Amino acid sequence: MALTVLSLGFLVFLLLGMPVAFAIGLSCLLTFAYEGLPFETAIQMMVSGMNVFSFLAIPFFIFSGELMLHGGIADKIVAFARSLVGHWKGGLGLANVVASTLFGGVSGSPVADTSAMGGVMIPVMKKEGYGADYAVNVTTHASLSGALMPTSHNMIIYAFAAQGAAGVIAGNTIRGVSIGDLMFAGLIPVFWIMVCMLITAYWQAAKHGYPKRADGSSMVFAHFAGWGQVLRTFLAAIPGLAVILIILVCVMKGIATATEAAAIAVTYSLLLTVVVYRTMTRQNLLKSLAKASKTTGVILLLIGVSNMLRYQMAYLEIPDTIEAALLQATTQPWLMLLYINIIQIFLGIFLDMAAHILITTPLFLPLAIQMGVGPVQFGMMLLLNCALGLVHPPVGTVQFIGCAIGKISIGEATRTAWPYYAAICVAITLVTYVPAFSTWLPTLITGHVVQ
Repeated sequence: MALTVLSLGFLVFLLLGMPVAFAIGLSCLLTFAYEGLPFETAIQMMVSGMNVFSFLAIPFFIFSGELMLHGGIADKIVAFARSLVGHWKGGLGLANVVASTLFGGVSGSPVADTSAMGGVMIPVMKKEGYGADYAVNVTTHASLSGALMPTSHNMIIYAFAAQGAAGVIAGNTIRGVSIGDLMFAGLIPVFWIMVCMLITAYWQAAKHGYPKRADGSSMVFAHFAGWGQVLRTFLAAIPGLAVILIILVCVMKGIATATEAAAIAVTYSLLLTVVVYRTMTRQNLLKSLAKASKTTGVILLLIGVSNMLRYQMAYLEIPDTIEAALLQATTQPWLMLLYINIIQIFLGIFLDMAAHILITTPLFLPLAIQMGVGPVQFGMMLLLNCALGLVHPPVGTVQFIGCAIGKISIGEATRTAWPYYAAICVAITLVTYVPAFSTWLPTLITGHVVQ
């Protein structure tokens, strides 16, 4: 009965339009009251969930991304992407994919990526004769790569949620997960997301004949501008993209922890936008601080209430029940992973990304380890599935932002989103069933077996 109170309470609060964090928190408190457990325990769980030193990396990564967003870095990345692929058929769409992927590495956030790239590319693409739905879907789906980049704060959240992972895979003992391994593990999946999105964007542009018109003010290159222009725009974009390399080198060489590397990224972003480029205004700096504070507050609240929910799930033995049900359904690893992915995609409809990670990691990671999937590979699967939830309603934050910029309804964008959705699902399938996509690069770089 307590499980019914928890589940129905959560669904009712969601249907009433309540934010996910409050829906989780209030449904947990209702369950605590039903079970007669003290509310002090709930508050203690909530506070202890947020009071983790590693979470200091979250505001730093978010602030660094906001500085890059408001400091003009996006324009330089867009210029490089246009010079590289802007002359192809559907060139602005392809340039959008490349630029969104690159800026995702700088911001580490699909939401920030969509805000930056969408603000620059969607109006231009509409002006040049691309459909608004095409422009929105290319931007929003390509931006999902930010969730797997080294600057992603969602990796920090997953590393915390997976710290209790334990088991043996192929003779290797698993104890928790390294943030450094996760950072390197995301690079190859991100590349394949970009490839899948480029193919889809080109196919859709060719199918619809985009761009359908071009006037004298066109920003689409009719001819290749030359490798000299590509080199010049690349050199201009390098300082912004260097933040990815700085974080990876700091973590790989043991110069700094992930938290310290995030603080270094903030310092570098400030120096770059204020001193080098001189594009950061006082107003934009205050805007970056305000946005980073708001986003951090929302994420930490979600972390706190999700920890409360994790306590309730453990108390009600929900993970054991789910594990037993899935093992009863199948013992085939490939089929089990398929079930897990389907469940993850379904949960993404209702859960925000941070809450999704924190709630489902303890549910499915132990089962994945039993199936021979290590925490690094599972982390890539989970982050991709969670990111997919950002582009479909009702909690599709990224899609809402894209549609607001493109000035179209969610329905218009969703009706034509299936090819891009399918492209992300192809990337999820590759990560799920080909372990090397996630584990080969970190194994090569770190010198120890990564699973």
